[in-house]
Amino acid sequence: MDSRSYKILVTGGAGFIGSHTVVALHEAGFVPVIVDNFSNSQPSVLEGLEKITGHAFPFYQIDCNDRDAMAEVFAKEKLHGVIHFAAYKAVGESVREPLKYYHNNLNSLIVLLELMAERGVQNLVFSSSCTVYGQAEKLPVTEETPILPAESPYGNTKQISEEIIRDSVKAGMPIRGIALRYFNPIGAHPSGLIGELPLGVPNNLVPFIAQTAAGIRPELSVFGGDYETPDGTCIRDYIHVMDLAEAHVKSLQWLDQQSGKSLYDVFNVGTGRGNSVLEVIKTFEEQSGMPVNYKIVDRRPGDVIQIYGGVSKARRTLGWEARRGLAESMRDAWHWQQQLGKEA
Repeated sequence: MDSRSYKILVTGGAGFIGSHTVVALHEAGFVPVIVDNFSNSQPSVLEGLEKITGHAFPFYQIDCNDRDAMAEVFAKEKLHGVIHFAAYKAVGESVREPLKYYHNNLNSLIVLLELMAERGVQNLVFSSSCTVYGQAEKLPVTEETPILPAESPYGNTKQISEEIIRDSVKAGMPIRGIALRYFNPIGAHPSGLIGELPLGVPNNLVPFIAQTAAGIRPELSVFGGDYETPDGTCIRDYIHVMDLAEAHVKSLQWLDQQSGKSLYDVFNVGTGRGNSVLEVIKTFEEQSGMPVNYKIVDRRPGDVIQIYGGVSKARRTLGWEARRGLAESMRDAWHWQQQLGKEA
């Protein structure tokens, strides 16, 4: 069977990472089938995808918790695999509304696993997060780093989701699953046709930087300038979203090469190095030619001081590594912000 006939269900496929993964899947010869309810995305993303790829992919506007609606998708589309992005992801909101996060993030995964088993769909790539590590004592974190108690209900849903997949496989469910523990996705597709599109005030650093440079936000708050880091600001592992998207494709291809009905594994997906908040701001200014008005304010509760990942396992096993650097990420993020400005 040629991979060009392989249909891959992409839940949350109109979101930031999901939409870029749709492009990467298409480029690799797969047929993405998109499910999204637009709770944190917009229909215009589908237009951008069509312009980039020249294809209109199957799309279903449904909630992944709606088992009957999801069952119809599984019945209609002969799926070869699933990439599961659809989840609520705002850390602060999860602290305020934990039940909302536990219900949505865990139930949607359970629905998917049940339908995969019923329909004989084996391959699953799950969108996990480096939040499962908490504030690790030793850096870089590797897949063997102990999992610490989560700092938020959001982080806990990722830990529990990984356990659900692991336990399902251990129980003999015919699932081949991979959990990708991402670090901090940034950037945009180089075309400027899709990118990070936060609804309301951005929760993530780079969209806030870009909106501040564009004059949409008056000032960027940098939370904490007195951490034990070289410049006093928090350090994260920032990865270009297209590198991350390609990791999902490599994961599917690797799963196809595995024999046997059941397996479960986890992989870090990052660059293997960290950048401080001030380094990100400076690189953005260099790449955009625009000043960023920022102010260092008090620390934010729950922020991990620094984290970056060891990525040798993904390189060795999946044949994947990040190819794009911070400068390219900032250049693409600014290009995307400029395109948004033209549409406004």
